[in-house]
Parts: sequence; structure tokens; C-alpha cells
Amino acid sequence: MTVNLEVADGVGTIRLDRPPMNALDIATQDRLRELAGEATRRDDVRAVVIWGGEKVFAAGADIKEMQAMDHPAMVARSKDLQDAFTAVARIPKPVVAAVTGYALGGGCELALCADFRIAADNAKLGQPEILLGLIPGAGGTQRLARLVGPSKAKDLIFTGRQVRADEALAIGLVDRVVPAAEAYGQAHAWAAKLAAGPALALRAAKECVDAGLETDIDTGLTIERNWFAGLFATDDRETGMRSFVEEGPGKAKFR
Repeated sequence: MTVNLEVADGVGTIRLDRPPMNALDIATQDRLRELAGEATRRDDVRAVVIWGGEKVFAAGADIKEMQAMDHPAMVARSKDLQDAFTAVARIPKPVVAAVTGYALGGGCELALCADFRIAADNAKLGQPEILLGLIPGAGGTQRLARLVGPSKAKDLIFTGRQVRADEALAIGLVDRVVPAAEAYGQAHAWAAKLAAGPALALRAAKECVDAGLETDIDTGLTIERNWFAGLFATDDRETGMRSFVEEGPGKAKFR
């Protein structure tokens, strides 16, 4: 398999495993979508880490495979390509990307699907599709602009240049830079901490932020209000409030 799902301590690691560069061919894209769905459904997966291994996150699409495709073939494939990445972005649980080495093209787009990105100090990120006479096609023009703003996104997309971890941190493309040997460990620890939290409240928070960004403020507030009120019907809300009153903040043990 080119992608695997391993579960430990409530954290599911979606591990890219297509040496040497984790090129995202069609089979890998389809496997990503399959495992994103599995991580969504499984109750023992409460948070997710996306990882490409110690050396590289994903260096992009399989260019040889794409070169053989003509316009009708890509018209037929392009929605499946986007759907694979959207399936990762819509996992209703906290998702963190552990980015080591190259995260270019589709690799960068995959990292953009996470809620939080921890980059190794050797990471290089970018959207080099313009150098092939193309544009990002797996969400890069949309998710990158929403994350770092349109001007910075256009800089990266128009030039195709790669940014090192320190610049990626400065522009908000990643959230933390750590030594390469610690990238996965820190990502897993962050995910494990959230995996111990209230699952429905975390799901609600993620949906409110993500859905709110796609709509106007009044609709976003309605989404928030409905989720906020709905959480009063959950055991986690009862547990959290009772613990706060009896023991003080931060001591609740959620199921």
C-alpha cells in the first residue's frame, strides 16, 4: 500500500509510503481518500497525524503519470483528485501534518488540508506547478490563499519558488518549526493531547471555523449558535462543567 493508517493512543497516523519521494499518483490519491474516510468513521481515532516519513513529506504529483494524460483524461480525473484532498480536509477531528523534507505541489496541498502544520527545520514547501505550465489543482489556489492571504499565495503560485521552514513560519504557512528528528513526535504529542479532549466539541469547533470561512458572518454565527446550543445535550458538556465547578479548570476527563 502507498498509504497506511496506524492507530495508537487515540491518534491515527496516515503515513505516505511511496519511496523515494512519496509522489502522489492516482492510486495514492485514491488510497488517501479511503483512509480519510476510515479515520472519520473509526471511534478509536480521535485525532490524526499526516506524515511522509523521516526524509520527505511528498514531493508532488507523479509527473510521468500526468504527462501521459490528455485534456479529456484530466477533465475526468480532476474532481477525484480534489475529492481525495477534500476528504482529508473534512476529517471531523483535529488533523496535524508533520512535514519533513519536501512538501511541494500536491505535497504542499496535502499539508494545507491539516488544521496545524509542524515543519522540520529541513522542510521546503511550495507550489511549483507554474513551472510545468500548470496551476495547483488539488486545492492549492484556494486553501493557500485562505491560509496566508492572497498576496503571499500569488507570490508562491506565480513564481513556483520553494520556501524554507523559517520563511514558511514567518508567512503563516506552517505553525511550528522543530528539529527534523522531532517533527513526527511533536505532531503525535499535539494530536494525542487533543485526542483526550471532548470529541464532539472539537468536531463542532472545527466545523464552525471551516464552514464559517466559506460564508458570510451572519451564516457563520448561525452555525456557531446551533453547535453551541447542541453541545448542551452531550455528556462531555456535563462532565466538563461539573469538573470545572468541583475541581477547577482543566481537570475534566472526557470519555
